[in-house]
Amino acid sequence: MEDQDKLNRIIEARMKLKARFEEQMRNTPSVADDKPKGSGEPNRHGMPVIPIGQTATSKWPVLDLGYQPNVPLDRWRLTIDGEVENPVRLTWKQFMDLPQTRDTSDFHCVTTWSKLNMHWKGVSLLDLAALVHPKETATHIMCYGYDTYTTNVSLQEALKPDVLLVHTYEGQPLPHEHGGPVRMITPQLYAWKGAKWIKRIEFLSADKLGFWEERGYSNTAYPWRNDRYSD
Repeated sequence: MEDQDKLNRIIEARMKLKARFEEQMRNTPSVADDKPKGSGEPNRHGMPVIPIGQTATSKWPVLDLGYQPNVPLDRWRLTIDGEVENPVRLTWKQFMDLPQTRDTSDFHCVTTWSKLNMHWKGVSLLDLAALVHPKETATHIMCYGYDTYTTNVSLQEALKPDVLLVHTYEGQPLPHEHGGPVRMITPQLYAWKGAKWIKRIEFLSADKLGFWEERGYSNTAYPWRNDRYSD
């Protein structure tokens, strides 16, 4: 009964968040751009399946900051705090007890490769947000990795249904070199917006640049606009 009550509260909060950001999400470029740049058949959002400047690959190249932290599951924690009503620090079990989402999406790296039809399982950022109840002042999140990486995402992008914190890829635990045990994925943005080895999500009342954004990468990262670098 307690688990069902918790699930009902998450669902109720999820629906309120969706209603709050629905119009903003509907108007983002990866959904609403009437002149997207790319090639191939439309994806599920109506954008060309291959964004401009990208090449499809069957491989999954490994990119990181030169350090791949090894985080045992019994020591892994996910802190969600900042502009929220109910900050939490989740253990692995608590994370896995949350509603689980399966999805198939594409992965677009700013270094010009795209890997299509990747099969994931994880917890949606929307459900994590529903757990902590973002304040009305919240506009963005900052994601932190165990490797010291940071990246920022607006809430209208972060709360989309395909933004997940994934622990499983193609039915197997997410490989360590790709951010296991848990990384974030952002299929409608370039992949650097999804932190590997994620450990903290901070809700912000104003935008703040992350690691690559401070070094000249685009703050918005829209693949179908070739939005790779800041002006």
